[in-house]
Amino acid sequence: MSEPRSPEPQGPDPQGPEPPGTEPEGATRRLPVLHKPDPDDGTAPDRPAPPAGDESEGGRAGRFWSARRIPAGIVAALLLGLAGLFLYDIVSVRAGRPGMAWRRDLARELAEHPLDDTWVLVGAGVTAALGLWLIVLALTPGLRHMLPMRRTHAGVRAGLDRDAAASALRDRAMEVAGVQSARVKVRRRRADVRALSHFRELDEVRTDLDTVLGDAVRGLGLSRPPSLSVRVRRPGRKG
Repeated sequence: MSEPRSPEPQGPDPQGPEPPGTEPEGATRRLPVLHKPDPDDGTAPDRPAPPAGDESEGGRAGRFWSARRIPAGIVAALLLGLAGLFLYDIVSVRAGRPGMAWRRDLARELAEHPLDDTWVLVGAGVTAALGLWLIVLALTPGLRHMLPMRRTHAGVRAGLDRDAAASALRDRAMEVAGVQSARVKVRRRRADVRALSHFRELDEVRTDLDTVLGDAVRGLGLSRPPSLSVRVRRPGRKG
């Protein structure tokens, strides 16, 4: 009767260990899972909001330029009409016809009137004023009612109308306790707030308005937030 043999330890595979990355056929492979950070659970990295005036990412937020189609159209029509009129007169003279009567009369009047004549000075002043007005229109951007907002993307520009900004600030001012009515006028560099308070101390109402409206101005996202000018007074007596 033979004795039971103990199982022999298995030695290393004569073919050697499998190289990394190779798996037997039919094996289940577990794929990695990418977890999207949830901003509510605190795992998402905090990205600070760009402070006011920091336009390094989106570029400089300049003012919007007006197309000024009406002045440009008027000037273009006048120049085209004058050029066509003079061209017709030149062609008429070259063809052997006399020049236009108005041109001969204008040349005679200019030759007879001295430079210090009243009508000559008035005409020169009107022409100079018109030229200065056109130069101002060409060098200024216009669209003063549009306030440029802070740029966060290079290809996107946004603006906020002054009336919309004034409405937003007026709504925030009306939320302050003690404010009966408020008027807000927003300019390029300053926002004027005039409020009427029917109860509470005026200094306390003014302090609350400065705090609330300061946060509201920063929340508008303007590239150059306007400064605040807040005035609070009591309503006048009726009758």
